[in-house]
Amino acid sequence: MAKRELPKHIYRQRNGLYFQRRGWPSQKLVTEFGTPEFWKEYSDILSGNEAPKRVTSRNFSSLISQYRKSPRYKNLKPRTALDYDKYLDFFEKIMGTANPSNMKRKDAIRLRDANAQKPYFANYSVRVLRILMEHCVDLGWRETNPVKGVPELKIQKTEREPWPLELLLAYRVVCAHGTRERLVMELCLGTGQRIGDVLEMRWSDIQDGAVFVRQNKTDKELWVPILPELQATLDAASRHSIFILTNERGTNRWSYRGASAAVRKVRDQIGALAYDIHSWRYNAACELVEAGCSDDLVAAVTGQSPAMVLHYTKKVRQRIRAQQAQQKRTERSNN
Repeated sequence: MAKRELPKHIYRQRNGLYFQRRGWPSQKLVTEFGTPEFWKEYSDILSGNEAPKRVTSRNFSSLISQYRKSPRYKNLKPRTALDYDKYLDFFEKIMGTANPSNMKRKDAIRLRDANAQKPYFANYSVRVLRILMEHCVDLGWRETNPVKGVPELKIQKTEREPWPLELLLAYRVVCAHGTRERLVMELCLGTGQRIGDVLEMRWSDIQDGAVFVRQNKTDKELWVPILPELQATLDAASRHSIFILTNERGTNRWSYRGASAAVRKVRDQIGALAYDIHSWRYNAACELVEAGCSDDLVAAVTGQSPAMVLHYTKKVRQRIRAQQAQQKRTERSNN
């Protein structure tokens, strides 16, 4: 395709067609040339409906601003977007005026290694930077993504464990009915849901003796019957907001940071720092297996995939099977 066949300001590059005009940011077109969709996209760019505002310089501040306006960012789950924001703000603070076109692979590695004492932060920063630089490529600011293929730091992962029964009892002793700390625990444990979904629960989600859940991460819809212990906690809770778990003023839902900090205080008090909020989801899955539930019954409550059900319950399964195996040995010996 010759340039003369393309409309004004449209140029072909190795990875597609780009809108390029002096004083405007380069922008990759996503539609096929010559189609009605292409001409609409081209018209929207020229009219300003599609393209970001003109920029006078290419720097990380501008790149981050444009990324946040893109479908790539807007289609993120709310919790994921919040996580990304922390790293985008970090990038803007340390290199906002730098030109992303000049970034090299060694720069990404240097950034990773500078935060090696915080491996989770270091690795997550590499992931977000990789996505941001891919958007830089899509804008036509550079040809390749220098962060692609940069390895993450190896982390010695600790297997998460469900809360031991004695610590659950200690938690209930310290946190009486009517407290938010007790309510968040019973909701997580009783429904088997992620903390993010629990914090989004509303009183109107309680239907026919169950909690209706639309999982934020998977979009699955679940109807989870309420256990007696959870019902007793719900009966003792105040209902001055549409959300079941609210902030201190009762004006909005309880934030993840607030809930995590409050639960951590209790964990510290009872000696349960090795077990966190997410471990309650492990408790729910393990209790279902111990009750004799099949994997599909466990998933009906937790909404997990078969692989995740196995992952969450592998240790309790081993104990159950070992008990069954040893019982068979005993029965054989007696015979």
